[in-house]
Amino acid sequence: MYLSKAIAGFLLIMGTLTAGAQAVLPAFISDGMVLQREIEIPVWGWASPGEKVEIEFRGKTYNTTAGPDRKWSISIDPTSAGGPYIMTIRASNTLALNDILIGDVWLCSGQSNMQYEMYKSREIYEAEIAASANDMIRQFKVKRRIGFNPTVDVETDNGWQAADPETVLNFTAVGYFFAKNLYDKYEVPVGLINCSYGGTPAEAWMNEEALKKYPHYYSKAIEFRDSALVDSITRRDRQYAEEWNRHVAENDMGLREMWYLEGINAGAWSIMPVPNFWNDFGLKEVEGGVVWFRKEIEIPAAMEGKDALLRLGNIVSKDVTYFNGVKVGNTTNKNDARKYIVDGSLVRAGKNIITIRVLNEYGEGGFIRDKPYTLEIGDLLIDLRGDWHYKMSVSTKPLRREDATRFQDAGSSMYHGMLEPLIGYAIKGVIWYQGESNVSRATEYRILFPDLIKNWREEWGQGDFPFLFVQLANKNVVKTVPGESNLASLQEAQAMALSLPNTGMAVANDIGEWNDVHPLNKSDVGYRLSLAARKVAYGEDLVYSGPTYESMQIAGDTIIISFSNKGSGLTVKGGGELKHFSIAGEDKNFVWAEARIEGDKVIVWNKNVVSPAAVRYAWADNPAGANLYNKEGLPASCFRTDQ
Repeated sequence: MYLSKAIAGFLLIMGTLTAGAQAVLPAFISDGMVLQREIEIPVWGWASPGEKVEIEFRGKTYNTTAGPDRKWSISIDPTSAGGPYIMTIRASNTLALNDILIGDVWLCSGQSNMQYEMYKSREIYEAEIAASANDMIRQFKVKRRIGFNPTVDVETDNGWQAADPETVLNFTAVGYFFAKNLYDKYEVPVGLINCSYGGTPAEAWMNEEALKKYPHYYSKAIEFRDSALVDSITRRDRQYAEEWNRHVAENDMGLREMWYLEGINAGAWSIMPVPNFWNDFGLKEVEGGVVWFRKEIEIPAAMEGKDALLRLGNIVSKDVTYFNGVKVGNTTNKNDARKYIVDGSLVRAGKNIITIRVLNEYGEGGFIRDKPYTLEIGDLLIDLRGDWHYKMSVSTKPLRREDATRFQDAGSSMYHGMLEPLIGYAIKGVIWYQGESNVSRATEYRILFPDLIKNWREEWGQGDFPFLFVQLANKNVVKTVPGESNLASLQEAQAMALSLPNTGMAVANDIGEWNDVHPLNKSDVGYRLSLAARKVAYGEDLVYSGPTYESMQIAGDTIIISFSNKGSGLTVKGGGELKHFSIAGEDKNFVWAEARIEGDKVIVWNKNVVSPAAVRYAWADNPAGANLYNKEGLPASCFRTDQ
């Protein structure tokens, strides 16, 4: 949703006031809301200028008058955790808000790994989802929206929802596990405001004032205030995409000749091992277009007529899948796992045919490796990896959109589109999972990320509230030699924000997946964030972080590394030798190093580096085998002693 619709929402509120002269509330001040305990609670809305507004809550009455701008605001006295309560708001109309809880409110923000919903990991969290019913854990999910001008309210599909096996499927997974850990510890209601948007950079979540020191972001934020310009770019992009897709569809021989039907003779088609990208196997020059894949499988007579689950991993980028000539599913996002139910009426004894139409818009197309490619029927598991027949149907120029069409990348787009209306709602703090979209600009992120934190704190006017964040998870192919890493540089930049007060970081470089920017494991992330919250927000004396680099000392042909956050001691996870340390002399030629723990320090060396100058640990996109932890089970963050 773009800028013009955000303005339309504001005009709708103003129109309602003009027409009915009645009090109106923001979407998040509503039934089932969670309000922050033990601090003043701002409640606000709109009414006719000069209209008297009264709030009755927990035996107290509060009064105010709407200003010339139609806005009114009342501060509710601090109160302890509890509920449910009713809040009554009286103006020329009367509004009753029911089922209100007082507890701790956490704003959950960032990009796709915070947006990532529980249902995407439902298979590994089946038990947790089944046991999720808890009226004391609630989420308000802000509908994704892009905007470049001031907005006064957000959109939401379901308002505040309490966790249960159905609703929790749409909770932020990181946020849910974070909230569950806190509730299990303190038994205080937890409200999550899920304000996240996949693929967004940090600058999108900052206002124009904060972006003035970044002219390249500020200029775009100002330029896109022109809604006519944004609409024009949007229309042009939509037309371009429609024309590209029309060209592909009109020239798709596979659709015209119905290659998905069973009677098609695929014997003359070429053979490709799946999973793989087609650019690595005979179609090197195909950047955009359609390739059809087909595989015959044998199903035992005992499984005939039974429903099946077809898993096709992740496909770049869009697929339509058929089973014995009948469409069973399609997915348009390469990051979404393909899991299709095959009705038992299609499953027969003997030969069965799976056909997949794969459309790729640009870059390498095909099947991502190390994902599940199976057909499951009861207890039978048929492995679909191996040779598939394939035939190219369309090869065309790639669908290359203008950078300007990704408005969610632009400065302030998320600030105005989603965040701004929430500012002022009393919160306990923020949990933040973002950085993937800034990986190529790690040096800038060293300043940009702290500026974001300061910007939010200034806007909220609630002091240095706790700001807890996730250090990015490992990703990409494991490299066998030490080298540079944009991802590690970004992780380093994230860690630098710990110099700000009341910040905490959850390390995740041991739970990633090389082939997926969205690792399934979100429970460990939520747990580690909750440890940081218990320390930073709740003042507990506990070990909440893994070992953190503190200093180095050169001692002959070794380097001695000292750490903070050692907990009850350093340890090697799983036993054995320390891994993923590298060392270099003044030439900065890093080679793998040996390392051992001595007391609360780590000694690093390589017999061929007689005059060492620097050490790095887990300095890679995917530091497989990195195993330095503290005895509390928390991993060390990556670090380098050189700059």
